[in-house]
Amino acid sequence: MAPGEQRPGKGGADRSEGFGERLLGLLLDRAHEMPPQLIAPLIAEEVARIGGREVSVLLQDYAGELLVPLPGRGLRVGEPEVIGDSPASRAFLSGSPVEDERADGVRMYLPLLDGSDEVGVIGLSLDDVDDDDRRLLRRLAGLVADMLVTKNAYTDRFFQARRREPMSVAAEMQWSLLPPLTMSVPQVAVSGAVEPAYAIAGDSFDYALNDEILHAAVIDAMGHGLDAATMATVAIGAYRHARRAGIGLVEMYTYMDEAIATQFGADHFVTAQMMTLDVTTGLLQWVNAGHPPPLLIRQHTTEKLEGPTTLPVGLGGDRPAVSAFTLSPGDRVMCYTDGVIEERDAEGEPFGEERLIRCVRRMSNGDRGMRSAALRLSHLLKYERGGLTSDDATVFLIEWRGGSAEYLAALE
Repeated sequence: MAPGEQRPGKGGADRSEGFGERLLGLLLDRAHEMPPQLIAPLIAEEVARIGGREVSVLLQDYAGELLVPLPGRGLRVGEPEVIGDSPASRAFLSGSPVEDERADGVRMYLPLLDGSDEVGVIGLSLDDVDDDDRRLLRRLAGLVADMLVTKNAYTDRFFQARRREPMSVAAEMQWSLLPPLTMSVPQVAVSGAVEPAYAIAGDSFDYALNDEILHAAVIDAMGHGLDAATMATVAIGAYRHARRAGIGLVEMYTYMDEAIATQFGADHFVTAQMMTLDVTTGLLQWVNAGHPPPLLIRQHTTEKLEGPTTLPVGLGGDRPAVSAFTLSPGDRVMCYTDGVIEERDAEGEPFGEERLIRCVRRMSNGDRGMRSAALRLSHLLKYERGGLTSDDATVFLIEWRGGSAEYLAALE
């Protein structure tokens, strides 16, 4: 084929490899066989090719309180920083790049997004930044996040960097069970947080977006330690199995009930809340198995979504009733476990539902977006409890946005 001659059937599209494609393609081409310890020097080299320097990768610790540096050849490693109002923290909490003007140039912080969940932040310095740099670095950050998530399954190093305190065996089990803490698509977003992060045992949550239906569950297994973690693992496993079999909420309750009773006997139980949300209509349906009622957060109001309850799974409850409520765009639904409201303060008084609702309203007034909402709410509740979390305390948020995501499937 003569130079410059186009292949037939390609519509005359330019398929030549530009600088940006070569740079990002190098990561893609090598990623499959790349040992985890070589990710750091490759990232540093990639950034250097566009004039960047002083590269740092900051990962969120398990408590959601710190951004901790990932060690590695070619990376700048400093002290962990508290997630607050620093440029790196703003990039992490907002999910958007932040540029910090300095005397020697610009320090950029770009969020590392696993889909829409936050992995951490990549920081780098340049003499100056233009729109081409911003586009290329945003895409580079996306590839780096994917590599970190993929290689995390092959190594303990990323886990060790994120762990800032000793972690119980039960918590190890629970963290391996949890889905990504945040998911965000145009129609719906979810976000969850668990406390105490390094000793969580019986609390867990799960979700899946299957076509137009969001499935979600929050559970609280009785007891503490390994017994509770084992029961929670069986409960979530039964929930996922039932969900993937395509059965409804009522049958799902029955299946989970039988699984817990068969495995642990009649004196063990798990409180649970199973939900479905039609992301096209906003129709929310749920079954409450001995769980605190969910809260509806609408603009500046917060109220309980009342509905019938049945016995916790494992206790052989009657066929449950399904509650229903139609959300409006922008509404949030908050599920939580009883550890949030049953913690007692220094005077021995329980935290209680009313105080919880006041905290939710206060947080909503200064909301910076769904991505950080559950994390900030969990921290606020812990602060209001005097820093105490003697029982597992989990919050899980769903935001219905409405609209459509079809535009994302169309190439411009």
